[in-house]
This record gives sequence, structure tokens and C-alpha cells, in this order.
Amino acid sequence: MQEQLFNHVDIPPANTHVPEGEVSRAEVFAKCRAYEDAIRSAGGLDLQILGIGRTGHIGFNEPGSARDSRTRLVTLDSLTRRDAARDFLGEANVPRHAMTMGVGTILEARRIVLLAWGEAKAAVIAQAVEGAPNETLPASLLQDHPDVRFVVDAAAASELTRVRHPWLVAPVAWSPALIHRAVVWLARAVGKPVLKLVDEDYSEHGMAELVTEHGPAYGMNIRVFNALQHTITGWPGGKPAADDTHRPERAAPHPKRVVVFSPEPSDDVLGMGGTIRRLVDQGHEVTVAYQTSGNLAVPDEEALLATDLVLDLTASDRRSTAVGFAHDAQQQLGRKQAFDSDTPAIRKLKGLIRRSEARAALRLCGVRPERIRFLDLEFYERGRYRQFAIADADAGAIGSLLRELQPHQIFATGRLNDPTSVGAVCFELLRRACAGVKDETWWKDCRVWLYRPPDRDWPAAEVEMAVPLSPAELANKIQAIYHHKSQRSQTPLASGLHESWQQAEQHNRNLAGVYDQLGLANYEAIEAFQKWAE
Repeated sequence: MQEQLFNHVDIPPANTHVPEGEVSRAEVFAKCRAYEDAIRSAGGLDLQILGIGRTGHIGFNEPGSARDSRTRLVTLDSLTRRDAARDFLGEANVPRHAMTMGVGTILEARRIVLLAWGEAKAAVIAQAVEGAPNETLPASLLQDHPDVRFVVDAAAASELTRVRHPWLVAPVAWSPALIHRAVVWLARAVGKPVLKLVDEDYSEHGMAELVTEHGPAYGMNIRVFNALQHTITGWPGGKPAADDTHRPERAAPHPKRVVVFSPEPSDDVLGMGGTIRRLVDQGHEVTVAYQTSGNLAVPDEEALLATDLVLDLTASDRRSTAVGFAHDAQQQLGRKQAFDSDTPAIRKLKGLIRRSEARAALRLCGVRPERIRFLDLEFYERGRYRQFAIADADAGAIGSLLRELQPHQIFATGRLNDPTSVGAVCFELLRRACAGVKDETWWKDCRVWLYRPPDRDWPAAEVEMAVPLSPAELANKIQAIYHHKSQRSQTPLASGLHESWQQAEQHNRNLAGVYDQLGLANYEAIEAFQKWAE
């Protein structure tokens, strides 16, 4: 609270009160009761400012919290702990319990404002606003408050019906893009291929006006089906000497100079590992640029393993520089306490771990070592999660790389992320760099494609390039992701799809399943992209 709020507002320290989390179990009940008493003595809460977790928690009131609950000790949901892992420098450091103001305490505030941004919060915002109030989603209980407001950005609001499916709540001006979205939604809703939709399907789902204005239904179905079919390509860099009228990417020039920007090592293979391999195999000059070192995401245990390896390998030469570096890093790791920031030596070591993993993954994707760039942008090296400050020099470094390579294609990610995230900061730096080169001659022949993280793929109606993967290509992608060993879950016995390779595989297969259900070809998996035009 000090770092995120109190240090940035004009409030006397004596007027700030946070539940004491570092007390013995024997003191918890008394401390919680004293906190409630202090609120009542102050005349109650005038304004309650909240965030929201992906479980729907407010404060730390996890699913199942009672509507009338008060300040108490709670057990944190596993998803909440995973989401907080980077803030605590590793999942192992995330507390399993927390003291939180209760739902009942929150609802007694005279006014409530909930803040959320980034597409990771979109689904839970929609559930909290549009679902029935229930204790399995604590944020939904805010609907019963007489003065509550949700303040969200466009990404966090993107799953609300009025945004995602506006034709269901009010009359709309039917543009081609909106018709495309509506027809795809209808096909998904009724479980039919696009070409089998009939007038009755439209009428029964509140879309009779669309048929009246732009029908007949079959004509619309054909147009949407063709548009979907034209997104599919096995040539993400363009098929040479082919008619590209209806292809996502132009045929010429071939081969192309391609730059894949990855905010942290592993983002590239998670989002488009199969496409990278395809681009290389089809003769394009592919460069992968890692914008940050990713060292903040490496657990201490992985760093200790690396120092042990170096010391064992150099046991016969204790005077080498590597031995001294490994020994110093090991000593510093041994002295490190929970929540301590890493020393420069530890961060360097962790960055080297991420580099070796990235090289191993890209070997499977066919990218030559000289085509791998590690930018180590300053904002990341000088900061920590949620406390990054954009440096002009970083945009300059990206701009210099673009001028050097003069790519025909750029692949990037992070546009819809939480603005405090690494991905969002990296995308903003890329945006600034692109703005700085947009008047140069080569830029006019450059296209930018956006890929997504594995837990948030593009909806089928928003895909502009769909690259099918064969079973072998999907397996190769999974193996490449698996090389990022430091990023595997620290709780391997947990149930569910927690590993990043599992999430990537699931989402690529799911999108292929959606295309199949819409009446298109049945592929093993699909990686999806959207064209960026600022």
C-alpha cells in the first residue's frame, strides 16, 4: 500500500491503517476485531477503493466468502497465489494466508469504486457486472450496493455484452465487421456451421433486423464463411508467386525480413512457436528480439542450480572468473531473505539462465544463433514488477534495431495487457519506436502482426491470420516451450492446466476446434494473429 498508493497521495502517515499481517495466529482474532472497531469509531467508510482478482475476489475475499463476513484471516486461492508470484519474486514466497476486510465490511462503505484494466480481467468483470450476485464470485455482491462504480479500460470491458455483442442490448449500425462478429457468434451460440444458419436462427436470437437489412441469411453466411476461410494460411510470410488477393499476407517480397519481438523470453514460442518454425522453413530471414532479460521471473532455486553446475564444472580451476562469479552469486543467494530484491550479480545470473533457455527453444524453431537479439531494456533492469518507468533510451534501442533490419514483417504482443505489465510496457516502447521510423521509406512496406499469450487467444471473429499447425509442428512447439525450464510451475502436483505449455496447447487446439465447428477445415491446432494498424 505504501508503494502503490500512500507514497503518491497527500495523506499523513498517521491516517493510514492496514490490517497487520505479520502477527501470530493467537493475535489474529483480536487484531481483526480491533480493525473493525477502528472503522466504526471513525464513523465508517466513506469511500472504498477496490481491485478485483481473476477469481472474483475483492480485498482477499475469495470465492465462498459470506456476504456478511468481517475482517478476518483467509486462505488464498491457488490462482490468486500464482497471479501474485511475480510481485513476490516467486510463487514460493507468496503467503498462503492473508488478513482482509470482509465483504460485509466493504458493503457498508457509503461509496465504492472498483478499478480494473487489462484483458486478463475482462472475463471476471463481465461475470461480476452481468451475472447474478452470489458468494462464489464475491465481486458480484457489489451489485447490491446503492452507490458503486466500476472504472475499467477498454481491454477489461471487452467481455461485457454491450461491448462484445452490442446487438443483444440495443439497436446497432451494422458495419461489415459487426456483421462478421454477429454471424460467428450466432453460429457458436446455436452450435451450427456458418453455412447452415437459417432465418429462424437469426430471428430467435434477436437478429431479425440484421436479416431484414442485410439478408437473405444465406448470402450473409457465405460472405462470413469466405472471410473466415481467407484468414487461413499455411504461408504466414506470404506464398511466393501466388495470387494474394484473398491471403492475409502479401506474396512479395520473398523471402522477407521478419522480426519477432518477445517482451520476455518464452513469450515468442508460447504465442507463435509454430509460426516461427514455419517462417524459417519457408526461407524467411527471422530475427527474434527479446526486449527484456526476464530475470525477475527466475526462482532462486534455478539460480542456485546454475551456480552448482558452474562450480562443479570448474572444480579444477578455482581461479577462473566464472568460479568467482558463481561463488559470489551463491553466497548472495544464501543471504537473501524472502522479498529481498536480487543483487546485480543474481539478476545477471538469472538473465543468463533465460538466455540459455531462449537459445535452446529457438534451436527447435530453426532460428540461427546470430539471429537472436537480447535487448535487455533499461526499464526492466532498473525496475520491478508493477513499478516500471518507461525510458526514452529503450524506445531508441528498438528503433535502432528496426532501422538496422528494416523488416517487412513485425510480430509483437502486449497491446491489451495490464498497462503495468512487462508486455504492455514493451508494446508501448515498440509503438513509440514505430512512430519514430514511420516516415522512412522501408516502413511503407512493413506490416505488423499481433500475437497473444496462451491464456488469451484472439476470438475467432477477430482473427485476421490463422496459421494451422500439424501434429508434428504442435509437438515441436510444446518441446520448445518446455526448454524454458525456469518458467515451469513451482507446484508440479497442483491439478489443472497450470503449465504454460499446457495452456498454449489447449488454446491452439481450442481455436482449431472453433474453426471446425464453424464449418471450416478440421486442423490439429491453430495460431492466430491480428493486423495492427495504429
